[in-house]
Parts: sequence; structure tokens; C-alpha cells
Amino acid sequence: MSLVRPRPFGAMSTMRIAATTALLVTAACSSATSTPPVTMPTAEQRKADTRVGLKAGLMDAGEAVSNLKVVGKAVSPPGFLGQFNADLTFTGNYVIQGNYNGPVIWDISNPAKPELVVAFTCPASQNDVSVYRNLMFVSAEANDGHVDCLPGTIPEPVSAKRVRGVRIFDISNIKAPKLIKNVQTCRGSHTHTVLEDPKDKDNIYIYVSGSSPVRSEQELAGCVSDAPDKNANSSLMRIEIIKVPLANPAAAAIANRADIFTGLTQPAAHGESQVDIDKAAAEAAAARAKGMFTAKLPNSEQEIVVPPPFAAPKLDSIMKARGGTGTPSAADSAAFKVYVQDFINKMFGASAKPGSPINPGNQCHDITVYPARGLAGGACEGHGILLDISNPLLPTRIDAVADSNFAYWHSATFNNDGTKILFSDEWGGGGGPKCREGDKMEWGSNAIFTIENRKLKFQSYYKIPTIQTEFENCVAHNGSLIPIPGRDVMVQSWYQGGISVFDWTDAANPKEIAFFDRGPVDGTRMEMGGSWSVYWYNGAIVSSEIARGLDVAELVPSEHLTQNEIDAAKTVRWNYLNAQGQPAIEWPASFSLAKAYLDQLERKKCLSASRVTAVRGALAGAERASGAARTTALRELAASLENDAKGNCDNKKAEMLKKAVTDLMGPTVS
Repeated sequence: MSLVRPRPFGAMSTMRIAATTALLVTAACSSATSTPPVTMPTAEQRKADTRVGLKAGLMDAGEAVSNLKVVGKAVSPPGFLGQFNADLTFTGNYVIQGNYNGPVIWDISNPAKPELVVAFTCPASQNDVSVYRNLMFVSAEANDGHVDCLPGTIPEPVSAKRVRGVRIFDISNIKAPKLIKNVQTCRGSHTHTVLEDPKDKDNIYIYVSGSSPVRSEQELAGCVSDAPDKNANSSLMRIEIIKVPLANPAAAAIANRADIFTGLTQPAAHGESQVDIDKAAAEAAAARAKGMFTAKLPNSEQEIVVPPPFAAPKLDSIMKARGGTGTPSAADSAAFKVYVQDFINKMFGASAKPGSPINPGNQCHDITVYPARGLAGGACEGHGILLDISNPLLPTRIDAVADSNFAYWHSATFNNDGTKILFSDEWGGGGGPKCREGDKMEWGSNAIFTIENRKLKFQSYYKIPTIQTEFENCVAHNGSLIPIPGRDVMVQSWYQGGISVFDWTDAANPKEIAFFDRGPVDGTRMEMGGSWSVYWYNGAIVSSEIARGLDVAELVPSEHLTQNEIDAAKTVRWNYLNAQGQPAIEWPASFSLAKAYLDQLERKKCLSASRVTAVRGALAGAERASGAARTTALRELAASLENDAKGNCDNKKAEMLKKAVTDLMGPTVS
């Protein structure tokens, strides 16, 4: 079964060679370097990783797992298997999985046995999903999305049947989603973000990231394709913001189009990996030997092959323009070579000049909001942007960073304190193998920044420390925090690089602590697959597997993580989760929380072995006791911890331990 489709997912505008080829066929697609990372795995370490050399296969691929337990797997239902699975959202005991054929809802009451609730046919690209209470929101971007969820193409350039924007469903009956509104947008919705304003309980807001060409005003009034400097009403370089009245969601509408891009300039960019350069050179030579045409990318010696479906009609028109018939002459071929090189130069040349204004077609790929901190992180193609969202209708740019090692700023995640932010780079657009032996570790990675005085300060990169094959699309993608107390730990998808759990508490030295990976979908050619997104939700790690279905995993104790830390994370429970609407993590009082902090002090050797044993014994004794005896034991322990917090090598963690013990004396003990 082939999973390769004409329309790739992810950020196709950044796939320079592949996208250029597509541009030639359709003619419609459209920084400062950071300091080096502190640590990177060696080539020998990457080759020795157990993920290297796994058996290929769709449903029987080889697997490698470390410090995780894969507890459940589910195969996409008929009609949805073979269509791309996309992003995830959660509500109650359900996970809702976007799929290009429509949302698929699973019951994960028992994470080891995900049960299909409904597969709701409603084709669109990408069908990214999110929820709020009884509402489900779904992105639609491509031209073939129908307002009534019917399948099939819409060939007309202007049609009342087309939806490009955000669909709103009532999921009060989770088994039967009911479409209540299509909010049409000028550039469609590639992704979207639900924002809950702490000051506004009557409405929610949706930030729409749409990267398609601007729609005709004949199809949607108010859409303007002129550049912003030519027309103040331009639909370009704008975040469309939908306001959803909770009392009447059917009245949802565009409330503002915010400009966060003005003043940004084109960053410097890296070229292609040597692996890609060598491959392209071989393909170009083979193509020329067959009489095909090639052209060079601007500011590069790299060649691409001009697709015959583009070359043939243009060559024919050149011949006819001089009055010729039959077979094009050598002069016609020479004229075509000049034309196609000029076409590529115009398409990619101007935008490639650092310091020039950014392309007016630029947009955010994804925006992560952190309402509790009043901040948002915009991953916006050529920049990572820090936003003030204290007024949800008027997001304001605080800072922006660029990096020549980044090809396409794709998504963002804050740490729980809001003192750091991690941006991912979707180099290759999600459809390219970018974790090969010859690919740089700084490319297609995460960039970690601290937020200091509301400015972004680069700290390091993180990329999975392994090697994937040329047949596995692999690059940084979607993930979320795991609520390990006192640490910044994240789980992240890497397409066919699998899922990776890593600790970035030390922003300058991120470290992988667990992973799960499969071999390629196909061992002989490139086939799309792997983890599109993976999020932690109420103790489970749930991954949307593009080609297969759903994977569910759990953390297991290791040298990097204790059972107490895992148990403390499991005390955090949410009624729903949109990873891009990042919630503040709060830990209820529990003995596992206190034990987790003690384990962390032991790991850092900030308490002597004898003191760790004494505190651990006191905690165990208090846990066995009840009533007044427990309170007395906890009070005595808290008092003794006063001295531990003074002069400790991790004073903050020692204070956390003391507070966790003190909180156990309250009524919220679990």
C-alpha cells in the first residue's frame, strides 16, 4: 500500500528541492547564527544506537525501545488507514486524532486497549484538531474541503462549496460530532491554536495559522492578495483571530487580523546537506543523459531536475512563438534553459538575500499560547517570535530570533516556569529524511532559549542522537511537557525517527532519557510514516502514527528517572488538553511529590547518603501513620529540612522538598 500522496503534509514551502520541483509543475507553491551547542553525540555514538538497522515494514517493522513501555497500539479504521494521521487533542477519557479523511476518536480509558469510538468522515488537509468543553475545532486548508464534509474534489476556482478555515463541531455526544459552523479564512487553516483568556470567561479565541495562497475575494469577501506595503487591508502577514462566544458558538467569526511581522527581515539560511547535494548531482547527471533539463538553485551550485510535465508545454510554446513546428530546436532548448533558470531565480532568489524584507507570504506555522504567563511562542517560518497575549485580540511581538541553522521554525513549547522556550525546525518540510549520517546535528533540530528580561537568549540545540535511513522522513516535530516535578522533561515526535523523551532542565545540555522507534515503512523507497505528534496526557504518552494508527506508551524507572518522579507526574490530571494551548502544571500534595524531590537531591548528591536515608525513612513512617501521628511526623520532618535548605548545592530543590512535606499536613493529601 502506497502512502505517498501528491500533497505533502507539513511545511512544503521549505522543502527547497522537492518544493521547487512541485513549483515547476504547478507554478503555485510558494539571522543570525546561534552559538554552537555545548554537547553533541559523536558519529560513533550515533552509529552504535539500537535504533540503527531496524527491520522495515508497515505493520511488522522492527522496534527499539529504551526506558519506555509500549502498552497499547491501535490500527486506523478502514477508510482512514492509508490517509495521513495528523495531530491529537484530548478530552475526558478520549483522544481525538486528526486524519486527512476526518477526525478519529478513541477511548483510552484503558491506555493498553484504545477502543474506536467513531471515525467521522470529513476530508480536509490537515484536519488538525483541538477541543474546549463540548466543542471540537478542526483545521481545513486545501481546496477540496467541502462545507458539508462531503468527499470529492472541488475543481471550480471559486465555489460556495469550499471551506478553508476552521470547522466548529458540537461533541456533546462524542459518538456523533455535529458540525455547527465553518469559519472561513483568507489563507485557510494549516494549524490553529485555542486561547483561553483568564480575564474572559465568556469567549475563547482561536489563532489561525494559514499558509495557503490568499483566496479570491469572489469566493470570500475581504480577502486581499496585495502586499501589505501596497494595501493596508492585505490578507498577507496577518494572524486571523476567531472569537467564539461560548453561549452561541455558531456566532463565531473573525474578530481581528493581527500583524506581528512588520519590520522582520530575511534571515541567513544554510544550504542543503552534503548528502542531498551529492544525490541531486547524480540525479541531474542521469537526467541530462536522458535529454532532460536541469537548473541551479540561486546562490548554489546544486542542480534540480526540471519535470517533463513543466518542460514540454513551455518548450513547445517557445518553438511556436518563433513560428516553428515539429521538434523543438537546439535554440528552443537554449531559450528554455534561460527561462527556467530565471523562473527559479525569481522564485527563490530575492527571498534568499539576508537583510531584505521578509516574503509577504510568510506566516506562522504554529503558535503555542501560555495564558497563565501571558505569553505565546510563534514558530513563524523564518523566525521564532515571543508574543505578549495579555490582550488576546492584539498579540504583540516582544522579541524575535533567527538562526541560519534553522530552515523552518515549526512549533514551540515553553517550560512550566515560562523562563525557557524550545522551538523546533522542520527542515525538509516533514517529508524529507533529515537524520541521516551526513546530516548536521544543528539542522532539523530543536533550539532552546532562555527568556531573560523578555528577550530570547540561545542556549543549545537538541536532536535525536541516532541515525535514520534515506527512506525515513525524520525531523523535529510536535511534542509536550511531561509533568516531572522540578525538571523540564519533554516527549517529542520525530516522524520516522520515532518518539524521544529528553530533559532540558539544563538548557545548555539537553539529554535524551527514553525513546521508541520503528524501522522504515518501506526499506526500498521513501514512504511517509512515523510519529506526527506525541503528547503526555494523564499518565499516558500517546503518539499519532501517520501510517499505522495510534501508539500508547508509559515511562518506566531508569537511571534518569525514578518511580517516585513518574508517580508524581501521574498525580497531574487534566479534563482536556490542547498541547498548543499550554496549561500551567500544578502538582497536588502527595508523598510521591516529596519523594521525587528527595530523589532529585540524591541524584545531584546535594544531600549525604545518610541524610537521604533518614529523610526517606521519615517519609515512609509518616505515610504509614494517620491522623495526628502523621501530622506530628510531618511537622518534625519539615522542621529538620530547614537546615538542609541552607547552603545546599540546590537550595531551590531543597525548598521544594520542604514545601512538599509541609503541604502534606493540609487537607489535599493523596
